Amino acid sequence: MASIRDLRTRIKSVGSIRQITRAMEMVATTKLRRFQERAVASRPYAQEVRGMMARLAALLGEDLEDRPLFQPGAGERTLLLFVTSDRGLCGAYNSNVFRALEQWLHEHPGREVDYFVYGRKGYQYLTRRGREVQRLFAEPLLENIDYRAATRLARAGSEAFASGKYREVVVLYTAFESVVRYVPKVIPLLPIEASALQGAAAGAQQAGDLILEPDAATIFDRLVPRYLETQIYNALLESLTSEYASRRVSMKNATEAAKDIQNALKRVYNRKRQENITKELLDIVGGSEALR
Repeated sequence: MASIRDLRTRIKSVGSIRQITRAMEMVATTKLRRFQERAVASRPYAQEVRGMMARLAALLGEDLEDRPLFQPGAGERTLLLFVTSDRGLCGAYNSNVFRALEQWLHEHPGREVDYFVYGRKGYQYLTRRGREVQRLFAEPLLENIDYRAATRLARAGSEAFASGKYREVVVLYTAFESVVRYVPKVIPLLPIEASALQGAAAGAQQAGDLILEPDAATIFDRLVPRYLETQIYNALLESLTSEYASRRVSMKNATEAAKDIQNALKRVYNRKRQENITKELLDIVGGSEALR
């Protein structure tokens, strides 16, 4: 059995860990609130871009089929943008993303996949399994992500798709639904599905007769890159928000577990200390009785 000194040291160590996890929980809560506000604020812009795309797609009709980004690529491979975290201590966040990847690969047997990775944890996971990572996007860190980084990522994906090597480009990220629910999802990025845009046009708000300058086709072609950028930007923001939501829950659970362990150790310490005091009293009483 541990001595009183050992128990005292363990209580102190657990208390220090509890302070650290509590501080990390507070930091995660603050950052979660900030990133959640950014994610929510970006959604109206993304919805408006998609609505404009839908209305213009309805005007263009069959002309969409002539655009390269609306047709499957010439290659047979798939390019997957894999979004994970740069750091650990975020509970099951990365494990859920990895599980979703393996499930997607299982559902598409024989699919040859190359990876664009955002997040060092995803890069480590793929390289340990011998999977080819075409590019690791390390700068800026996901925590410092901005729209310009999403623009570069969208451009890289579009250029890879246009090279003729890939048939499609998909994104695996974690969709943020609430502070306690975040679900990994795989969404198609390229080719853009014209049917989905034309279907969305039916629900888009009609503004009556519009005068388009210079013309619908030119505006549509300029809007396509913005559409891809907003798709990727929202995916990165929601993944980041989900990461900090998971880290907050994980650190809260760790803090509560440390508190329970500390209380249990204190009970053992107090019982051990009381036993030692009782034993010393008995020794004193026994010695005094022997002197009589």
